[in-house]
Amino acid sequence: MNLLEFIKLAFFAITRNKTRAFLTMLGIIIGVGSVIAMIGVGEGSKKASTAIIQNMGSNMLTIFSQGQRGMGPQAVGSAETLKEQDAAMIVAECPDTVIAASPYIQTRRPVVWQNNNTMPFIYGSNEDFEQIRGWRIEDGRFFNEGEIRAQAKVCILGKTVVENLFLGDEDPIGQIIRINKLPFEVIGVMERKGAGFGGQDQDDAIIAPYTTVMRKINGNTRLSMIVASAREGKADIAEAEITAFLRQRMNALPRDESPFSIRKQDDIVKMQEEQAGVITLFLALGASISLIVGGIGISNIMLVSVTERTREIGIRRALGATQKSIMAQFLTEAVVISCFGGLVGVILALTTVAILRNFGILPATAESWAVLLGLCFSVVVGIVAGLLPAVKAARLDVIDALRYE
Repeated sequence: MNLLEFIKLAFFAITRNKTRAFLTMLGIIIGVGSVIAMIGVGEGSKKASTAIIQNMGSNMLTIFSQGQRGMGPQAVGSAETLKEQDAAMIVAECPDTVIAASPYIQTRRPVVWQNNNTMPFIYGSNEDFEQIRGWRIEDGRFFNEGEIRAQAKVCILGKTVVENLFLGDEDPIGQIIRINKLPFEVIGVMERKGAGFGGQDQDDAIIAPYTTVMRKINGNTRLSMIVASAREGKADIAEAEITAFLRQRMNALPRDESPFSIRKQDDIVKMQEEQAGVITLFLALGASISLIVGGIGISNIMLVSVTERTREIGIRRALGATQKSIMAQFLTEAVVISCFGGLVGVILALTTVAILRNFGILPATAESWAVLLGLCFSVVVGIVAGLLPAVKAARLDVIDALRYE
């Protein structure tokens, strides 16, 4: 008998008891479907997280004074190691690797317009903010170098701030808002940026000249952060060059610890991908337990089937069927059950992923390699689960099988 005939026999045997066959497949259906869906959720979350991080500024490097690590409000006791002129000097000293750099101040202050108020992040930067953060003006204009030198009280609003203060009723351009009780003229509105790392609303922000934020809002001259934009594919080289330049400028000896630290956006992306990969692996391993349970179910049902069909096996052996053909018949049945269950599981998984993605429940994605992996798993489970029943059927004694009632 060839493979096609074995498959026809398998379908004939399976369809004799459809309910039992379906219940046998159920474990494989749930197992394969769960594995593919969990991988889809994990991979979708990884891609969404990576997109969010890259949206915060592609190829961006953040240079922190020693003691400043992270993106929170300024620490009062941090060491003052960075200087305003360092940003311009970094661009001048590293022209082949760095496109732009800016002193960077971040704080949070109450903002009021008429009877409306909010508490957004206040970012102080120079005129290269758009290029470094990849965040463009939608309406109005950005402040210029002259306004930075003059410590002008001008600002650009994020979309969320516009919605919170003006409620969609007023054009914010030209309006005077109060930041920490100081009057600021709104000269521009940024395009919508969306959620950032950790779910933070990037649009809940105001950008102003760093000199104004540093001296008039924070009331000091402490600079604890510089942001820079590296040329495409040169972030690692830019990091090395900036490190060498700043260490030389700060007279740091080779044995001394650097009085600053640098964080690349790529490092955050890699860390996030590694974490997402581990989570995806655990999700897939958890879901694969259903495959094991499904394999046990197939093996159990096939053993029952061997017992029920003992007389049939005896007749086939008496008519000339070999042990190999009997073994192949039952092994084919187990694989067909498993593969059919795997196909239904794939359809179930793809449907689930589509629902999760289209309704915005989770950022799931259908991965072709996950589908292939699920189908391969179902084949392997079918072979492993059917091996013991197939061997048992092949080893039945012909005389005893013919006597069996």
